[in-house]
Amino acid sequence: MLKEKLIITKKAAYAAFFFNLFEMKTKLSYDELKMKMQYYCSYQERCHSEVLRKIKTYSPNYEESNSIISDLIKDDYLNETRFAKTFSRGKFNFKNWGKNRIKLELKKRNISEKNIELGLKEIDDKDYEKKFEDLFEFISSKHKNLEKLNRKKKVFDYLQYRGWENDKIFKKINELWKKYY
Repeated sequence: MLKEKLIITKKAAYAAFFFNLFEMKTKLSYDELKMKMQYYCSYQERCHSEVLRKIKTYSPNYEESNSIISDLIKDDYLNETRFAKTFSRGKFNFKNWGKNRIKLELKKRNISEKNIELGLKEIDDKDYEKKFEDLFEFISSKHKNLEKLNRKKKVFDYLQYRGWENDKIFKKINELWKKYY
C-alpha cells in the first residue's frame, strides 16, 4: 500500500513538473517578442488570431500585443488578404476542400467577408469542376462494391465533409445512378 502511494505521488510530481515546464514561457522584452513574431509570420502565412494566440502564450499586456500586431502589419509580415488567398489555394489544391469548407475555416479564424471572397476567387472555376469530377470518380470507384444506398451515403458524406456544395453532389449522384442503375 505504501509503495503504491509512493509511486502515484512520484508520477504526480513528474506530471506537475513537466506540465509547469510546458506552460512556463520566459518573459521576453518587447523587441525580443516582436522579433520572435516576425520569424513566426515569415515562416508561413498567418492570420491575426493565430499571431495573437501565440503572443498571449508569452503573456504580454493588451497594449503591447496590439502594438506588436500593428508593427507586423506595417512591416508586411501580417496580411489577412494574402493569408486568405494562400489558405484557399492550399486547402483546395492539397486537401481537396470545397468552397464551403474553406469559407467555414476562414470564418473560424475571424477573417472578414471581403477577404474570404478574395480568397475564394483564387480558385479557378474550371479547376474547381475538374477537382470535383476527379474526387467524385475516385470515391465512387472506391466504394463500388457496396450496395446502392450505402454507396450513395459514402460518396455524399465524403464530399460534404470536404465542403463541396450539396446540390452539386446530389446532381452528380443522380446522374451516375441514372447511368448505371
